[in-house]
Amino acid sequence: LGGYGMGADETLGGYGRHRKAYEQGGWLRLKEELEMDQGRLWERNLGRDDRLCSDHGREARFPFLDAHVVKFLQQTPLQDICDFDLPPGKGDKRILRLIASRLGMDHASGLVKRAIQFG
Repeated sequence: LGGYGMGADETLGGYGRHRKAYEQGGWLRLKEELEMDQGRLWERNLGRDDRLCSDHGREARFPFLDAHVVKFLQQTPLQDICDFDLPPGKGDKRILRLIASRLGMDHASGLVKRAIQFG
């Protein structure tokens, strides 16, 4: 059994293209980009990741894609989820960073996203 962070970027505005969408078209354009990412997540990533975990004898759990979490985030105004007026490592996934900070994970809450495939 393993817990994975899949879905955090797609639901909380964690990709650089989300910041770019916001800069180009505000909250409406960002909402469209997030909906596109969430709609194709099942096809693009989850099947691959589930097979990878299964090949290693693990069963994957994706807490950011739990139905209750997704529903809560869909009902939450985007302004409460992310704030792209703040720099990377602060405004992206803002709601998650605030929760992490409140739980005492101050260092982790300010780390800038780095794709693992790029080192």
